[in-house]
Amino acid sequence: MTVMQEWKPGALDAMDVVRLALTSKVYGAAVETPVTDLPRLSARLGNTVLLKREDQQPVFSFKLRGAFNRMAQLPQAERARGVICASAGNHAQGVAFSGQQLGIRTVIVMPATTPEIKVQACRARGAEVVLHGDSFSDAEARAFELQRELGLTFVHPFDDPLVLAGQGTLALELLRQVEGNGFTVFVPVGGGGLIAGVSAVLKALMPGVRVVGVEPDDSDAMTQSVRLGKRRRLDTVGIFVDGVAVKQVGEFTFDLARRYVDDWVTVNTDEVCAAIKDIFDDTRAVMEPAGALALAGMKKYAQERELHGETLVAVASGANVNFDRLRHVSERTEIGEKREAIFAVTIPERPGAFLKFIELIGNRAITEFNYRYAPRDDARIFVGVHLTHPGERHEIMRELQVAGYAALDLTDDELAKVHIRYMVGGRAPEAQDERVYSFTFPERPGALRQFLTQLQADWNISLFHYRNHGSDYGRILAGIQVPECELGQFAASLQALGYPAVNMSDNAGYRLFLT
Repeated sequence: MTVMQEWKPGALDAMDVVRLALTSKVYGAAVETPVTDLPRLSARLGNTVLLKREDQQPVFSFKLRGAFNRMAQLPQAERARGVICASAGNHAQGVAFSGQQLGIRTVIVMPATTPEIKVQACRARGAEVVLHGDSFSDAEARAFELQRELGLTFVHPFDDPLVLAGQGTLALELLRQVEGNGFTVFVPVGGGGLIAGVSAVLKALMPGVRVVGVEPDDSDAMTQSVRLGKRRRLDTVGIFVDGVAVKQVGEFTFDLARRYVDDWVTVNTDEVCAAIKDIFDDTRAVMEPAGALALAGMKKYAQERELHGETLVAVASGANVNFDRLRHVSERTEIGEKREAIFAVTIPERPGAFLKFIELIGNRAITEFNYRYAPRDDARIFVGVHLTHPGERHEIMRELQVAGYAALDLTDDELAKVHIRYMVGGRAPEAQDERVYSFTFPERPGALRQFLTQLQADWNISLFHYRNHGSDYGRILAGIQVPECELGQFAASLQALGYPAVNMSDNAGYRLFLT
């Protein structure tokens, strides 16, 4: 009988998790990771900021703890048959590494969109990799099919007592490494395995330690579930912090998190990018987005609650980042650190207008300036300004308005930051019946061609912007001319397309710059 059959959600409490963590087999593969001081960030925030360095595990992620603990305690018959999992990320590498160490056959099902570097990393550990489908859901469904066909044991990435207890060994280390009993630990949350294990262990052994869960604001399944009082399944999840992009948290993990976690905080993409830079500045280590998620939440939490003189610990959960993604991270960091503001400003289309506008900006550094001539009375510019102190963004906005400029603050507008800044000047008033959508599609060779092929040829594409951000998914902004009478047919076409699509026709930046 396996542990999953012995335990039922709701029957597992904090002391049960402590016992499972203390008797775990984690250190047959994982290592005790250090806690690193972040002196520059500590000085900035007025608190002692510490980082639990799970990026220093052999697979550069905490996931090895839970995967190895689960696999090391398999009954001999299950060991002989082998294990299977569905993952395109750190759990896959944890299972592959564990299988190599324990001599257990491992089959890992990954979406066909998985970058080759991740596929090869698992194969190098002796895993059999099966590529299937475009999404994690496709891969997971195929993994369950193969599990039944081959008689393998499924190693869940989070919703398993032995897995979450393996992650909980991190908390045992923190209790030895961090002085005092009044510190606060910030934990990244995806399916909930890490925060379930960590919070249960800490609350059982040192209740005075506070635990705060951190999620992206576009993948906050646990936060919503805790507030609702039951597990909620999200329709869509964000793609940037892909390591925690889970539509529904686990049964075990939800039950433990709602009982033992003190508070929750969500952050946006820019705040995560800024946290990646903070870690790099103090350690010269480069985290994946999920690896910096807890620090992003800690910074926001400390600032909003005006914390001073406290000890704050963020779990750096992993560093398996595609190098190509760093370009996108760098672009977004300045906004995440509130060091850049982006404005759309209407100025007269006449000689000297540029100079007058720049004189108003004064000695502030311009970070970006986009403009294209159009035969109109007014010109619209897209401008980025470096900020030097809190509140300056609003000061600039007031100065523009007092000077008579029609101005729009686009600093928090995702469409402006991902697409519009590269398309300024592309206005087309002749594009009648234009419907503008933002699409997300799997990033793989031929995906763009497939996307265009599947759109019905009867409708003209009047606007198109795509840029590779080095992640597993690409983003497109497309304008499609669809007469009113064909909207029903168009909606059916979008449904058949199968890619997440969001209508952006009313976005202020689009209407200002591109119509």
